[in-house]
Amino acid sequence: MVSGESIPSDRKITKLHDFDGTWDLPRLFLIINIISLPPLPARAISSCNGPCKSLDDCTGQLICIEGKCNDDPDQVGNNICKGSPPPKDNKCQPSGTKNCNGKSFSQFKCSPPVTSSTRALLTNNDFSEGGDGEGASNCDESFHENSERVVALSTRWFDGGSRCGKMIKITASSNGRSVEAKVVDECDSVNGCDAKHAGQPPCKNNIVDGSDAVWNDLGLNIDDGVVPVTWSMA
Repeated sequence: MVSGESIPSDRKITKLHDFDGTWDLPRLFLIINIISLPPLPARAISSCNGPCKSLDDCTGQLICIEGKCNDDPDQVGNNICKGSPPPKDNKCQPSGTKNCNGKSFSQFKCSPPVTSSTRALLTNNDFSEGGDGEGASNCDESFHENSERVVALSTRWFDGGSRCGKMIKITASSNGRSVEAKVVDECDSVNGCDAKHAGQPPCKNNIVDGSDAVWNDLGLNIDDGVVPVTWSMA
């Protein structure tokens, strides 16, 4: 063949044909399958003010606050991000006081901001019939056995019931163990000291009130009464 001479279309050989002009079906199917494969998921790591859903989405010491990576307000001197700092816990002030059996208790309509590692105090509650409180859980109007991993959240964290039925992840500060539990009730931070609340005073504004199962699965001693934990949406 002379250089530059074109090859007739009926004589062209491609990678999808054998030399006899028949289709190379296995090779064709392989190429189609490769083209059809979905792209591999990429692990996006966000920096300051980048989008996030969990702590793992943020780079370095940043944490996820309201869907954006930002400095941890609990870490003194941690000011990696420029601009306005995230809201701090001390901005949540009591909305009033409640007198209960001669003692005064603070009332709260606010709570620390929910982050990917929200600091809280874990208390113990009996959600079964005849247990702590007078009635069934607010979310489902049902009682729950102590073997169920369920919790009540302080009023602002309960958020008018928007977290009802949702799972949260709780991590014990003392041993690092974690467990997931379902939100079924409110730990009232405003009202209390009455029959509806079994005479108990208002909750603090940073309470995760967990069942026996939550405490046991975290490897904690219920007799301790109150222990530090962190929590986030699961």
